[in-house]
Amino acid sequence: MEFKHTSVLLEECIENLHIKPDGIYVDGTLGGGGHASQICRKLSAAGTLIGIDRDRDALAAAKKRLADHPCQKLFVQTNYADIRQVLQEYGIRYIDGALLDLGVSSFQLDNSQRGFSYMHDAPLDMRMSQEDGFSAWDVVNRYEQKELTRIISTYGEEKWAARIASFIVNGRKNGSIETTGQLVELIKSAIPAKARREGPHPAKRTFQAIRIEVNDELGQLEHAIEAFCDVLAPSGRLCVISFHSLEDRIVKEIIAKRANPCTCPPEFPVCVCGKKADIAKITKKPILPSAEELEHNPRSRSAKLRVCEKIG
Repeated sequence: MEFKHTSVLLEECIENLHIKPDGIYVDGTLGGGGHASQICRKLSAAGTLIGIDRDRDALAAAKKRLADHPCQKLFVQTNYADIRQVLQEYGIRYIDGALLDLGVSSFQLDNSQRGFSYMHDAPLDMRMSQEDGFSAWDVVNRYEQKELTRIISTYGEEKWAARIASFIVNGRKNGSIETTGQLVELIKSAIPAKARREGPHPAKRTFQAIRIEVNDELGQLEHAIEAFCDVLAPSGRLCVISFHSLEDRIVKEIIAKRANPCTCPPEFPVCVCGKKADIAKITKKPILPSAEELEHNPRSRSAKLRVCEKIG
C-alpha cells in the first residue's frame, strides 16, 4: 500500500523550527516523510536529519521520499522517547531542533489490516510497531471489566465507558473478539440510540483509548518531551503537534514547568529555591490549522501546535 499522509500544520512547523542549513534536526514521528522532506529542503549537505519511527513501513517510505536530498540522513526504528539513546549511538550530544507529530498517521488509518480504523473490518491490532507482541486483541479480550472502563474513560474521555466495557466483557463470553467490526458493533450496542446520533462516530473514543493503551502513547510522550528538551542545543526549538486534550495537556504542562520551575511560595519577594528556567515558551497559546487547511484536510481539525526554545 502506498504511504499517503497529508502533513498537518506543515508551514507553521517549518517556520517555527528556524532551520539552520548545517544544523541537526530530528523528526521523531517520521511517517511518510512529509514534514521531514521540508526540513531536508532547508538543509545543506552539511546538515543532518534524524528520522525516527516505530513503523517499519513508514521508515521504508520515508527513505525513498527523502533519497534525493543532499543532507545527511539517519533512519532509526524505535520510539521517539528513546531520543537520548539514539543520539548517544551516533555520538551526537545536542540537536538544533525537533518535531513530533503525535497520534496515528493517515497511512495507518487507511491501511485496514493495521486495525486502527473503526471504518474498516480488520483484525484487532493497532500496534504502531509491528514487532511489538502486545496488541488491541489483548486489551479487548484479556483486560478485566474495571480496567477496560478505566482506559476507555481516561484515554477516550468516553461518557459511556462503563457500559461499553460491560458489553465487551459479555460479548467475549461466546468466544474471543477478533475483529474491529465485532468491536464496533458491541460499542454501538452499548451506547443509547440518541447518543449515537449525536457527535462523532460512536466508536471513535473507544478506539482512541485502546490505541493509546496498546502503544503506551501518553507515558512515552511524557518521557519524550522531557528528553527532547534536555538534548536541545541553545536556541534549539521543539515543535509538538497534538490531536486530543490528553496529549496537549502533557505537552503544555511540561513546557510550563520547565519555563517556570520556581517552587517558592507566591508571597516570597524573590526566588530562593535557585531553580532556573531552561526552556522558553514560544507559543503561549497553541497554533491551530487555518481555515484553508481545514477545508483541504479535515483530519487536521483537532490539531494543536506548541513550540518551545532552549535557553542558553
